[in-house]
Amino acid sequence: MFMASVPPDFKAGFVAVAGRPNVGKSTLINALLGQKVAAVSPKPQTTRKRQLGILTLPERGQIIFIDTPGIHQPQHELGRALNREAQEALDDADVILFLVDGSQLPHPEDELVARNIREGGGRKPVVLAMNKVDLVAEEDRPAREALYRRLFPEAEFLAISALTGENLDTLVDLLLDRLPQSPPYYDEDQITDLYEREIAADLIREAALHCLHDEVPHAIAVRIDEYKERGEEGAYIAATLFVERESQKAIVIGKGGSMIKKIGTLARQSIEAMTGRKVYLDLRVKVHKNWRNDPAMLMRFGFPAKWFQERRKRRKRR
Repeated sequence: MFMASVPPDFKAGFVAVAGRPNVGKSTLINALLGQKVAAVSPKPQTTRKRQLGILTLPERGQIIFIDTPGIHQPQHELGRALNREAQEALDDADVILFLVDGSQLPHPEDELVARNIREGGGRKPVVLAMNKVDLVAEEDRPAREALYRRLFPEAEFLAISALTGENLDTLVDLLLDRLPQSPPYYDEDQITDLYEREIAADLIREAALHCLHDEVPHAIAVRIDEYKERGEEGAYIAATLFVERESQKAIVIGKGGSMIKKIGTLARQSIEAMTGRKVYLDLRVKVHKNWRNDPAMLMRFGFPAKWFQERRKRRKRR
């Protein structure tokens, strides 16, 4: 339920969490919320769609984090769609949280993110957070910080660790200070905007990312075919994993079905932890050649048709 009364100085708004792939955006949001709502893995581009993580602080405010795909140099239609998802989040946000990986030197894609923020963020407040500082030796931090400050000198800078919790309270304060005064947008008990079946699809793909290697994980998409409640028996979930080649299908299934069983077990455990009830998970694998460059397939996975229609129009004008 919405709060019965809201202080006059209560703040609420949207914070787009932007950064190149694999800097820890989803991990950070999960840490700030104190529970898992976003899929995470060591592989880049785990996040493919915008997802909200809603942090309500009674008597203070409501920060609505927009978890975005990593901004990168795209190699296919899916990559362009991911960048479009991230850019629209920047357009919609009240504040932008620019996240970088402090355990590594600045990357050209960090500069790409900075350019996108300047082009799409307008004059919105920007907080630049250097994540993973738990992996940086204390004596190396000042030099690493100086390098990242150059990306966005006008931004408020903070060194953090989503893993250890270092400076996360300070980060919340910085973001809250920059949000407008507003009543809450969401019920105080709501922590995300996605339905269980949508989160389940992400958790299945997360399991595949953890279990598979090389190019196969990025060629996988997940479609939930059935999500049925069975009372005390829990839930029945049937899902299809799409890959682009028969050789990838063989890898995902594994010898005697060993790999798909491993993926299913890991995914089931994650879904049960999320829902708090038993789950029966039925997975199958199908090939759809070159689906990452197929607008019809991308639209089936939830990307807006208008993006691909606009791209076709631009191609015709050339």
